[in-house]
Amino acid sequence: MSEAREDGPPKKSREDYRKQKELDEARKSGLEPAEQDEFGVDINPHIPQYIKDSPWYLQMEGPTLTHQRIQPETVKSFDDVSKLYQKGLTNKVATKFRKGACTNCGAITHKKIDCLEKPRKIGAKWTGRDFAPDEHIPEMPKLDFEGKRDRWIGYDTATHDELLDEFAKVEKVKQQLKAESLNNNERIRQETESKSDSDAEDDEYKYTEQANMPGTKFDNKKRQTVRNLRIREDTAKYLLNLDTNSAHYDPKSRSMRDNPLKDLAHKKPSELSFSGENFVRSTGQVKEIAKLQLFAWDAAERGSNVHLQAEPTKAALLHKEYSKRKDEFKNEVSNSIVEKYGGKEHLKAPPRELLLSTTEEYVEYSRTGKIIKGQERVVPKSKYQEDVYVNGHTSVYGSYFKSGTWGYKCCGALQKQAYCTGAASRTGADAPQAAAEPEPTNQVDRSRPLIEIHQEKMVESRKQKKQKAQEDRENPQAREERLKKVLAQLDAKEAAEKAEGLDERKRKYNSMIEDKGPTEEEMEAWKLRKHMASDPMANYSDEKR
Repeated sequence: MSEAREDGPPKKSREDYRKQKELDEARKSGLEPAEQDEFGVDINPHIPQYIKDSPWYLQMEGPTLTHQRIQPETVKSFDDVSKLYQKGLTNKVATKFRKGACTNCGAITHKKIDCLEKPRKIGAKWTGRDFAPDEHIPEMPKLDFEGKRDRWIGYDTATHDELLDEFAKVEKVKQQLKAESLNNNERIRQETESKSDSDAEDDEYKYTEQANMPGTKFDNKKRQTVRNLRIREDTAKYLLNLDTNSAHYDPKSRSMRDNPLKDLAHKKPSELSFSGENFVRSTGQVKEIAKLQLFAWDAAERGSNVHLQAEPTKAALLHKEYSKRKDEFKNEVSNSIVEKYGGKEHLKAPPRELLLSTTEEYVEYSRTGKIIKGQERVVPKSKYQEDVYVNGHTSVYGSYFKSGTWGYKCCGALQKQAYCTGAASRTGADAPQAAAEPEPTNQVDRSRPLIEIHQEKMVESRKQKKQKAQEDRENPQAREERLKKVLAQLDAKEAAEKAEGLDERKRKYNSMIEDKGPTEEEMEAWKLRKHMASDPMANYSDEKR
C-alpha cells in the first residue's frame, strides 16, 4: 500500500486545496479561462471532479479527458462487406495421389466424408487417375453483426451484368420475331383483300354469332345474356290467361314454360300466338341443332376447326360421319363380344305382346278373382319334364307308396333306378297302392278356439312327462334297460352303416324311413355318444369296457 501511495499523485495541502476551489468557482462563473487538455481543447468547468481526474495508474500529466474516451486499442476492426474473396475450383489438378487427399476424387482440400462427387466404385486413391481439381479455400473476412447476416456477401456484380446482357439479347430476338409476324400479317391482309366479293360475304357470315340479338345484350365470351325490356307491341305472357291456376310465370327471367292456352283445345299449339317456351324448344329441328352445337363445341375443344354458325354444312357433314363411325364401332364391339362369348339368340327380343303379356282376348273378373267372361287362364306346367317313363315302366316314380318310401305303381319297385318287372311280380300284400294323402289322425273341433285346444294338448303332454318321470324314479332299472337297448341299437346301426360304407353326412334328403321324433332314451343315448372336442378325456379308451 505504501508503494501505491508513493506512485500516486502528491497530496495537496489545505492552502492548495482552497486555492484550487476558488479557481474552479471563478472558471464556472466565467472570470477565469477554462482549462485545456493536451490537444488544446477547452474542458468544461462544470464537469465533476471525479470524472475530470484520471486514475493514478494511467500516470497522466496535466488536465485531460482522454481516459473518458474510447481507446483505439480496444476498438474492434472489421472488413468491408464489399470485399471479394476467391471461391470455386482452381486450375491445379494432381497427377498422383497425395497423402491426406480425398480417397474418392483425389482433391487435397477436403476429406472423403465431405466429398460432393458421386461415390466411385474404385476411388482415385487406387485407380491413380481422374483426379478432381482442388478448391479455393478462401480466408473468410472478419465481419460485424450485420456483415455476418448479409446474404450478398462476396457476390460479384459482374455476374449480374452478364445476366442483364443475356436478357437484352432475348429481348432483341423477341423484337425481331414480332417484326417478322407483323410483316407476315400485312402480307396475308393484302392477299385477302385481293379475293372476290363472295369470299368477303362469307367472312361477314363468319362473325354473325358475335352480333347482338334484338332485345338482348349477349356477351359471347362470358356466355351470359342480359335481357332488356320486352317489345311494347307484344302482349305480356302473364296477360294471356288470367286464371291463377294456369301456367306459372317467372317474373325474374320473364319465362313461362307451360302452355297458358290449354283451354283452347280446338286449336293446335302451332296455331296459337304463344304455346309455352317448352313447345318451341321441342319442335322442329331444335333438338338436331342442339346436338350439332354440342358436337361443334366438343370438336373445337379437341382442336378441330369446326364452327356451326360459320360453316354449318361442314359441321353437319362431320357430325353425320361421326355418328356413322360411332354406330359402326358399337356394332363392331357388340359383334366381337358375341363371337367371343356367344349368346346371340338371347339378343333377339320377343314380340311386344309377349313382353307385356298383352293379348286381344277379353277376360272379365269378379271381385273375388273368379272369371266371369272369357277363357280361363291355362295353368302353367312345371319346369321339369312330365310323363316321362324310364327303364320300361308304365308309371312315373312316386305313383306308389309303401312303408314311408315312394316307388313305381306298375311293378312296385321302390328303387328309382330299378327296371320294371311287371305287375305279375307282385301278389297279395305287395299289391300296388295308389298314392294318397294320409288322413289326419287328430280331428280338430271347429267349434272351439284353437288356443284352448293347444292349451289342453300342452297340459296333457306335461302330465305324460311327469308320469313317465315318476315311473323312472320308482323303477330306475327299467329306464337303464331301455337306455342299454337304445345304445345296442345304435351300435348295430353304426356297424351296419360302416359295413355298407354309408356316411350319415352324405345321406339323401328324403332317405329317413321313420318321420317321428326321437324319444327321450334316444336323445340321452345320443348325448352319451356325442364327441366333445374340449373334453381332455375324449380320446381315452377303456379296454375293459
